[in-house]
Amino acid sequence: MTVSLTIDNVTADYGTTRVLEDLSLHVAEGELVSLLGASGCGKTTTLRLVAGFLQPVAGSIRLGDRDLTRLPPHARNIGLVFQTYALFPHLTVRANVEFGLKQRGVGGSDRRRRAADMIDRVGLQGLADRYPANLSGGQRQRVALARALVIDPPLLMFDEPLSNLDARLRVDMRVEIRRLQQANGTTALYVTHDQEEAFSISDRVAIMNAGRIMQLDRPEVLYSCPANAFVADFVGFENMIPMRAVLESGDAVRARMADGTMLMLPKDRFTVPAQDFLLAARPEGLEVALEERPDGIPARLGLRTYLGRGYQYQCSTPAGEITAHGPLTQPYEPGMTAHLVPRPEQCCLLPAEPA
Repeated sequence: MTVSLTIDNVTADYGTTRVLEDLSLHVAEGELVSLLGASGCGKTTTLRLVAGFLQPVAGSIRLGDRDLTRLPPHARNIGLVFQTYALFPHLTVRANVEFGLKQRGVGGSDRRRRAADMIDRVGLQGLADRYPANLSGGQRQRVALARALVIDPPLLMFDEPLSNLDARLRVDMRVEIRRLQQANGTTALYVTHDQEEAFSISDRVAIMNAGRIMQLDRPEVLYSCPANAFVADFVGFENMIPMRAVLESGDAVRARMADGTMLMLPKDRFTVPAQDFLLAARPEGLEVALEERPDGIPARLGLRTYLGRGYQYQCSTPAGEITAHGPLTQPYEPGMTAHLVPRPEQCCLLPAEPA
């Protein structure tokens, strides 16, 4: 059975410290939503609230039509994959996978059949009689995944499940998790601090900070159209340049930087959100041009770094230090003057932050 998850205006404290404030989130049936953010942002607290390991101060949590808010963890019927695997070391792979079924009173022959099928589905054929100590990290994570999936939970939750694996294995396992989640059609909530992991595996991602969701959207939207400066910085817009729109002139908007430097922004490529705004740009979103450009920021090139696909420059500008990319074909010398021209696909315009 596939159901939706609804977190409605939930507030939570640890002692006298407030860690979540009026948090609301809806995960649709069969959807995988990731909670993404730095340590202390509230993502694991949210997971603990849904699992029943922590009680909210206010608000409600529903799984379909069931109100989970005050139910104990064992009554919620949720599958949970832990960061530390949490396998029983004295039980074999088969016994670990069967454990949840046994607790739910599933009979012997049916239990063995379902466990064997799930062991095969996660790619552990031939390993059913091994103990966790005799498995690799990736194999143990597959056992933890099989144990969570075999009970056919209406909701599957992941608490940083790949953080203990090496880089290549993390990529392989996130593909496997997504494949199995989609094949089962299971509603899923996934917690991670890894942006690439969250973007690659999720239908939608909630970027969190200080107990609040700063933006919830599809990965493609978050990457190209962040809603505010916090999200923009989080997804790689390293350069934030304050500007003021002063005049519309034909197909361009004339904008002034803090020191009075003027910049022309083509209206067909940028929509200015307010009179005071931020030009947010990734390093690759600022093209280093040696010729003077009315749509470019005057700069003096500093430290040059080779990145394989091009050169990165630390640039002194009227807006302070800015990081920009130059072409691989022509390395420029530090000290040269240049203009940094915004590339729309790697830039965005945001309302200025309140003082």
